[in-house]
Amino acid sequence: MKRILIVRTDRVGDVVMITPMIRELRLKFPDAYIATLTQNHTSDILKNNPYLDEMITDDMKKESFWEVTKKIREKKFTDGLLVMPTERAAYQLFWGRVRNRVGVGRKLYEVITFMKSVSRNNYIPIRHEADYCMDLARKIGVVTDNISPEIFLTESEIKESRDFLEGLNIDLESYNIMIHSGSKNSSPNWSEEHYLELIKLLLTKGISKKINIFLTAIEMSNEFISQIKKSDFKNIYFVQEKLNPLRKFISFINCMDLVVVSSTGPAHLADALKKKAVVLHCNRNVNCVKHWGTINGESIDLEVSEEFCNKNCSSDKSKCEIEKGISTETVYNSILKQSLEK
Repeated sequence: MKRILIVRTDRVGDVVMITPMIRELRLKFPDAYIATLTQNHTSDILKNNPYLDEMITDDMKKESFWEVTKKIREKKFTDGLLVMPTERAAYQLFWGRVRNRVGVGRKLYEVITFMKSVSRNNYIPIRHEADYCMDLARKIGVVTDNISPEIFLTESEIKESRDFLEGLNIDLESYNIMIHSGSKNSSPNWSEEHYLELIKLLLTKGISKKINIFLTAIEMSNEFISQIKKSDFKNIYFVQEKLNPLRKFISFINCMDLVVVSSTGPAHLADALKKKAVVLHCNRNVNCVKHWGTINGESIDLEVSEEFCNKNCSSDKSKCEIEKGISTETVYNSILKQSLEK
């Protein structure tokens, strides 16, 4: 019987991308023991996943390396899938005595530990991140093109989030829009000034429905918060301090009618929950729609055009002019379109 460990110890959106792998591995190997290795907080994405037997977590501290390695060894995994290469995890799989180890590319530590590999072929042609992840499952026998991500919430979690909204004394018949203005530098993003412009558009021009706006980015500046609080706008809620741990944030997203965000973790959480979103992307390969766009068919992905990017962004794509490439009017009109659809 196969005993499979899927390793992805990076960020929220990255871990969302392994949820299709978990499902497809279970469908291919129904009797297998399937586990994941992630960081502590991102394991919340995988809780209650019916295709998963166990979640192992790693706090990434030096002193816990051997503790995690021991857990891996005790489980006697037959297959280890290192979805995004890290030296730490490569050695944990090696010293954890995982027999068949598959990584990405040919890093020196992968060669030293005799790891098999799949190639991303320098992202040519560019494919979706979930599809690149699935290549490791294909390496051990999975045959699928289904890369739809998914997150599973319990009824009690859904009820808890609804109760949270009720506790804010909002009109539950209103249209609830979550605006997440942060990205923690994981992708190019608007400035807070642009998000403020968007909020003003929404609350002055409207969308034909009564709306509530929820601001959720923990990194919002004091100036941004102050500007909004000084305005006369109603129905704006600052909830960024009330959505920990991550599981609570996920449940909150599930209660929203629409999410507005750059191409970062909350966009992929919304995608996996099959929620509508308007997502901002730059044109470079590591952030573009082909690589990181939504999959659920409910959302609108807005991308800086290639022509604009070539003319205005730096040649190495390190400087992105996403603020000029995607206007507030464009985002507003996309929100309007989403709100009019059933």
